Amino acid sequence: MNDDAQHGIGSRDANDSSPSRRSVLRTTAVAGAGLGLGGLGAGAASAASPGPATALPGQETADVPARKGRTMAGVPFDGRSTVRVGIVGLGNRGGSMIDLFLAVPGVQVMAVCDPVKAKAERASAKVSAAGQPAPAVYTNGEDDYENLCARGDIDFVYVATPWDFHFEMAKTAMLNGKHVGVECPVALRLDQLWELVDLSERTRRHCMQLENCCYGQNELRVLRMAHAGLFGDLLHGAGAYNHDLRGLMFDPDYYEGPWRRLWHTRLRGDLYPNHGFGPVSNYMDINRGDRAVSITSVGSPALGLAAYRKEHMPAGDPSWKETYIESDRTISLVQTAKGRVIRLEHDVSTPHPYSRINSLGGTRGVFEDYPARIYIEPDHTNDQWADFSTYAEWDHWLWKEHANPPGGHGGMDYMMVFRLMQCMRLGLVPDFDVYDAATWTAPVPLSHLSIKAKGTPQQIPDFTRGEWKKARSGMDSEKPAG
Repeated sequence: MNDDAQHGIGSRDANDSSPSRRSVLRTTAVAGAGLGLGGLGAGAASAASPGPATALPGQETADVPARKGRTMAGVPFDGRSTVRVGIVGLGNRGGSMIDLFLAVPGVQVMAVCDPVKAKAERASAKVSAAGQPAPAVYTNGEDDYENLCARGDIDFVYVATPWDFHFEMAKTAMLNGKHVGVECPVALRLDQLWELVDLSERTRRHCMQLENCCYGQNELRVLRMAHAGLFGDLLHGAGAYNHDLRGLMFDPDYYEGPWRRLWHTRLRGDLYPNHGFGPVSNYMDINRGDRAVSITSVGSPALGLAAYRKEHMPAGDPSWKETYIESDRTISLVQTAKGRVIRLEHDVSTPHPYSRINSLGGTRGVFEDYPARIYIEPDHTNDQWADFSTYAEWDHWLWKEHANPPGGHGGMDYMMVFRLMQCMRLGLVPDFDVYDAATWTAPVPLSHLSIKAKGTPQQIPDFTRGEWKKARSGMDSEKPAG
């Protein structure tokens, strides 16, 4: 999975690797405001400062503001024969995901947006080649997405841009009456996560973290096995984003200038928890009978990117002005209301094979991925790992119906798009919602705070405001009749 974050709105040609002035001002302002610390009170330390940790209030992270609307838990989409989609961000990620939207029956791409006209024109050509009417094209600067969101003929806005833009774009889409799906992470501050929750409830529009790894074949198989009781009572799980991105982060043609690398100058914690946290949360029915209560994080020194730069980058490269504070390896422990433990890891700046860990253990056995292996009683009693492929009967109906899905990441991208569009067409409850988006993203700011406070636990807010106590549907869906 070497293109998880190829979100390229505003991405330039190879001879222009610098981000726009407005993008730089925006990210600088956010970092200067104490990125990731929103809503924590005056005692929080500056996210941009690599200095010693200050005393943190901690308790404020668990404050639950009064609900301003009605819950979005269990709220279905309004059914429609055709889902009309607008796509914002047409870099590596958005430029490839448009193919999947076009491959799903009952979906029409109405509009595309990217400040780089060539990217928007390529996307428009794909729509026409698929036999659909040419979409409206928005290329007039980095705010033209607002005009796309204001259209009256769009049901769903897909956001595939650098992280700095996610919150504003999700907010704008909902304020314009659109459901919205955002690539990881949905936002980077606690106050922003709360604002998205409140706005989803007030506008009655779904805001979803488009976590493709939840739709992996192994993840969905483990999910069904866990819910069927094959692992017994669940005790622990683990997920990660351990992916060597050093070469890509210093490649001016891959990301939009240095935007991804610059986050390593701002935060110390887990910058990308969603790929690991989302699937394990589904196994344990987080927000659907259990809740993530607290997170404790530790981090290694930040040495990997500087070492790579020293070996590979010329003396005059702009990266030499950067000071990296992001821990090379972040390890977090999340405690749930039922006492379960979830381990999260993040490492994109040291050499190692790719792994999302993807582990689940209970009173009857354990599954571990990379490579996939299993040991559960009474099937296995010889103290040896067994072949996970022998449990193919537990595959989710999506993988039984689409045995060879198109697209990248082993088919999980297509499964995600297909299922979301199916839910919108048939008027079903989405597999995940704004509460999941906020919960899966909360480790970004909270792991940073915990590391700054030398491992002090940080409370995870109850974004559902008590709805987590009610069992409800999620990823473990039944195949619909339509």
